[in-house]
Amino acid sequence: MVFCDRNCNVIAPFVTAPGNRNETILLAPAISSLKSIVTRVGLELEGGIMSLDGVYNSRTNRKAIFNLGMTPNAPENKRNRKKSKRGKKQTFCKSIFKERFRTIERVFAWEDKFKRLLLRFEFHSINHYAIKTIAYSMINLRHFCG
Repeated sequence: MVFCDRNCNVIAPFVTAPGNRNETILLAPAISSLKSIVTRVGLELEGGIMSLDGVYNSRTNRKAIFNLGMTPNAPENKRNRKKSKRGKKQTFCKSIFKERFRTIERVFAWEDKFKRLLLRFEFHSINHYAIKTIAYSMINLRHFCG
């Protein structure tokens, strides 16, 4: 899980988890790492919009995003329902969600340029995450150098 801003700068690198874990529960530790990095750098999260996949659309994740002072923008996960849920509808803006493909998917494409990450040559996870950190640092550097 990677957080990036609109300029495709990686803010919070990643959260590690085993491959057999559901992604929904990974948002809470990712938000805590995001908060620590944001306070160190001096950025402001208040009033921002966090655009996520429908996988992360749950009551606890939306509450965690609201507690940051941000607005969640995730498509509703119907969870095999035939009818829509009763009550207040969740806010979702398709244009903001489409912008996500110009930012986070571009970062993933730049990450795929690093062949050691693409093919996963590393046997130990710690080495793989170290190379990922170097790749994200290089992705952020291209914004500041040129």
